[in-house]
Amino acid sequence: MTREGAEYGRDDMVIDGEEAKAGDQKVGGGGLDGFDPNFLKIYYGKLFPHGDMYKWMSYGNDGKHPSCDKSYFSRREFSYTLADNIYMRFQSFESAAELENSIKEKCPFKIDIGAVYNVPPAKKHAYGHFTPAERELVFDIDITDYDDVRYCCSGADICLGCWPLMTVAIKVIDTALREDFGFNHILWAYSGRRGVHCWVCDGKARRLTNEQRGSVAEYLHVYRGGENSHRKVSLGGLGRHPSLVRAYTEVLKDFFEKRWLTGQNILSIEERFEKILDMIPDESVTSELRGRWLDNKRSSTNKDDISVARWDQLKHILQSSKQKAQGLRRCVEEIVFFCSYPRLDIGVSKQMNHLLKAPFCVHPQTGRVCVPIDPQNCEDFDPTTVPTLSQLFEELNRGEVGGDKETELNRTSLGEHVKFFRSSFLQPLLKSCKEEMESSYRANLQQTNNSLSW
Repeated sequence: MTREGAEYGRDDMVIDGEEAKAGDQKVGGGGLDGFDPNFLKIYYGKLFPHGDMYKWMSYGNDGKHPSCDKSYFSRREFSYTLADNIYMRFQSFESAAELENSIKEKCPFKIDIGAVYNVPPAKKHAYGHFTPAERELVFDIDITDYDDVRYCCSGADICLGCWPLMTVAIKVIDTALREDFGFNHILWAYSGRRGVHCWVCDGKARRLTNEQRGSVAEYLHVYRGGENSHRKVSLGGLGRHPSLVRAYTEVLKDFFEKRWLTGQNILSIEERFEKILDMIPDESVTSELRGRWLDNKRSSTNKDDISVARWDQLKHILQSSKQKAQGLRRCVEEIVFFCSYPRLDIGVSKQMNHLLKAPFCVHPQTGRVCVPIDPQNCEDFDPTTVPTLSQLFEELNRGEVGGDKETELNRTSLGEHVKFFRSSFLQPLLKSCKEEMESSYRANLQQTNNSLSW
């Protein structure tokens, strides 16, 4: 049973979905040697930021303000994947200590975070009504969804040649969320293997209905696929939406022409350029380009130069004055969007009850920690240098014996990632939560005073 199939399943079940297959090979330089179940107990005991996760999931409701909802954290669902793919859903905890003790005791191979429900998930059977009440707006972007446009890797494998697709995705989606929707508290995290996760944590984002979440996801979703269709992307009517214009001019065009075109040699051989020609609906144009490219396929010209030259030819023909049809001239943009625009798993974003892997988990196939990514400097993020479980164990052993948890954390390469999480995400978020609580409290107090004055 896959994770999706277990949405409302038993509390304790076995899954055999892709994420849980223990035999999958390494990716991005981590490898199975980076994960050792025996090190998990040490990791959860000495390095995992339990307190920070609790503060995040509490959203300020762990304080003493009169507006605090003391039941808030206890209504959050956590899910564990244990050894042998034992899957435990609807775990919930009353306190930070209870959460920490549970993680240390069970040593989950993976921790997923779900919604905040109307009642504590662990006690859902005692209530007649059990429904999600609140949840971060989340996005999941997996590089395997780009396998038709990347040629250096496929499946779960990644390298520094194709990882820039994730960099582009972060830049485009992060800008849209901030500028088009006004969200501020956004956490990006490495999935530990082949993709990135996004958590939008503003109060107005957490309170979106499923329908509203679906609308946001569809707004950001342009890739449609379809082998039998010329249109692989949906870019709207004759006029481009400002968000698409911004993505194209600020990110996609330069990335495609200066990096992706030659980095993947997408027009160098027939098998690859046919995918691009299939997107042009005019057979006379595709026949002309195909004829030119097949005639010089035995040329000794460098493959990088071939892709650039062929792209210039394609643009010249499609954008020439004799091509009167607006649709043909727009094919150039559609090709760029097809190859580089973010491809979202929108099913993850549409439903409040969908689970998403917690940051700072250790991926059981690579051993890499799911560390935060700075969207302002995402081009500097290198998935092949992310700390692994075995690396952290070695770093702990090299240091002095003893010291408190914070001292031990700062002796390892994980320390800088936790510091970034706190300073760039958690602290501004909690400050905003407190301000929102105070504003709500004063508004309610004023409303009460007005009622009494009558």
